[in-house]
Amino acid sequence: MLPEVAVPAGYAPADGLLRERVILITGAGGGVGSAAAMACARHGATPVLLGRNVRKLEKVYDAIEAGTGIKPAIYPMNLAGATWVEMGDVIATIEREFGRLDGVVHAAAHFTVFTPLSDVAPRDWMEGLQVNLTAAYTLTRLSLPLLEKSADASVVFLTDPSGQDNKAYRGAFGIAKYAVEGMVKSWASELEKKTQLRLNAYDPGPLRTFLRLKGYPGEDAQTVPLPESAMPGLLYLLGPDSAGRSGQRFSAAR
Repeated sequence: MLPEVAVPAGYAPADGLLRERVILITGAGGGVGSAAAMACARHGATPVLLGRNVRKLEKVYDAIEAGTGIKPAIYPMNLAGATWVEMGDVIATIEREFGRLDGVVHAAAHFTVFTPLSDVAPRDWMEGLQVNLTAAYTLTRLSLPLLEKSADASVVFLTDPSGQDNKAYRGAFGIAKYAVEGMVKSWASELEKKTQLRLNAYDPGPLRTFLRLKGYPGEDAQTVPLPESAMPGLLYLLGPDSAGRSGQRFSAAR
């Protein structure tokens, strides 16, 4: 398992923490992804918004531009059916348009319902592993040449308790998160001392998102924190304050 640590208590990201950085954010149309995009822009970064719903991406784009003056990039893509060639085109476009990439936030997620594995539809299994695991690996792998040119690059994989202790009825989602944390552990170890690039998992805790509502329909959503509450921890991992910390599992400070 990954070593588990908490984001420093009371951490407050400095103004301009991510100035002039380019950050790719998957699942940027809503939930943690859109909150991450807005938080990155507020701290000076140019977010690249990747998601499957153009209208949602455009809404996030407009909010970022109106709130920060920064013009993000939009890259519509349904990761559930995307090929590695198409994912390569994403990175090639970023290199052509910006000439750099300083971070990746893997916030895209595929989840339907908690269910026994014997009841998981094959399509749901394949799409779940594709979005939650394979796409995260592929985009990171294809990003390596650009990320390794950055003096302070960071890749953050969103996770949840399944990443440490996958239990019954978590389906493809839980298995994928368990695999993601194993991948982060192996990959960070392989890259240690070879590059400044760091890879970490981040568990933001329960958040008021559509994904959470699907899994816990009886829960009072008003009692669950908004995604914005977990952004300080994410900014910590993306910015220079976490330099040298790789191959770990961070949890949001509450």
